[in-house]
Amino acid sequence: MAGAWDDPGMPRSSNDKVPRDYVVDDAWPHAALAPDAPVSAHYGQALARNLENALSVSGHSLRTLAEVTGVNHSTISRVINGKVMPDLGTLARLEAAFGFQVWPGPGALPPPSPAG
Repeated sequence: MAGAWDDPGMPRSSNDKVPRDYVVDDAWPHAALAPDAPVSAHYGQALARNLENALSVSGHSLRTLAEVTGVNHSTISRVINGKVMPDLGTLARLEAAFGFQVWPGPGALPPPSPAG
């Protein structure tokens, strides 16, 4: 099912790689990201953590969430694993199913670098 930036032929707004490609240390989604990781990688990482938490508190499995949202369970898994970024429709269906926001917003931004 379509619904994520996972198609190599799908146009992107930038040349950013998938979020997981910016991991430098530790395990996704709690890993340290490269200093030059784009904002999209930080948002993707925070979204993955939020989705893990949402699954835990809601009691949904990937398959039950897929049934409720109409989003393929493998797409949800790839978002959680940092292998794709969801499109707006996928994100909206996920948030509607949970009944709360999972998009991280500006809180996902990395702290500013200290002035040298």
